[in-house]
Amino acid sequence: MKTLFIIVFISLKLFSFDFNLKAEKIAKNSYYFYGKEEYFSKENAGDIANTAFIVTKSSVVLIDTGTTVNYANAVKKEISKITNKPIKYVINTHHHPDHFLGNKAFEKSTIYATEYTMNDIKENGEKYVSNMVGLIGEAAYSTRAYPPNKLLDSKKLILDDYKLEILYFEGHTKSDIAILDKNTKTLYASDLVFNQRALSTPHANLKKWIKSLEEIKKLDFDVLIPGHGKVVFSKKVIDENIRYLKYLDEKLISAVENGLTTFEILSQEVPEDIKNYSMFKEEFERSIINLYPKYETRY
Repeated sequence: MKTLFIIVFISLKLFSFDFNLKAEKIAKNSYYFYGKEEYFSKENAGDIANTAFIVTKSSVVLIDTGTTVNYANAVKKEISKITNKPIKYVINTHHHPDHFLGNKAFEKSTIYATEYTMNDIKENGEKYVSNMVGLIGEAAYSTRAYPPNKLLDSKKLILDDYKLEILYFEGHTKSDIAILDKNTKTLYASDLVFNQRALSTPHANLKKWIKSLEEIKKLDFDVLIPGHGKVVFSKKVIDENIRYLKYLDEKLISAVENGLTTFEILSQEVPEDIKNYSMFKEEFERSIINLYPKYETRY
């Protein structure tokens, strides 16, 4: 047992990965880290989702914490190059592991999440960690699930006199939040919006997601930070996401009506504008496999 402990300890100490993070400024006090448009791998060490932060007059508000503690520590290091203000607040936008598994690096911070997200992380957090170890290896060895510690249930959040509007949606998961910063007209949409990257649907309700996006389109913002893909400065990406989801929904309904198999669905032609999304093949196949049984029982 002692030998095993020493081996694990050495492994944790020796692991080093250069995430090569660069905080991109998108408003006067707002930044984001662009995650690679890839699936989890040892080569990217789980750096596949965007994280963002806002610098207030006396603190930093971090939106999502990434896939591992190693990544989260790299985020902390890069933020310290921009400001010496403490990261006092963290907001977990939903329960998917690429958005919260870095929480442990911020255990001294107030970490906000909705009740559903909080409960899911408490119940399944260590399962997500184990799965991540299988996907990215030693990059995840030092990661431990750390649940949010502050319930997010109000439409307004005032953090050190800095006001944020919290918007509650569902569709990508059963509990998705977007954050609207009216001070800079910036919308932090997280995984409700993907930019030129195939949408991920393991826990999705497509019709509810479409409805949420239609509501998001009505909001007044100039800058949109998606959960995956690069920052955008228009609402065109929302229409593209709606088209993708409607296509997927209609494809599944039609497949049920025509008694197709999963293989037959995947063999059909796909419009070029949808097929050209990054990670299309992986995500579309995963969506069909995961969602089709639900559609078969529903229609």
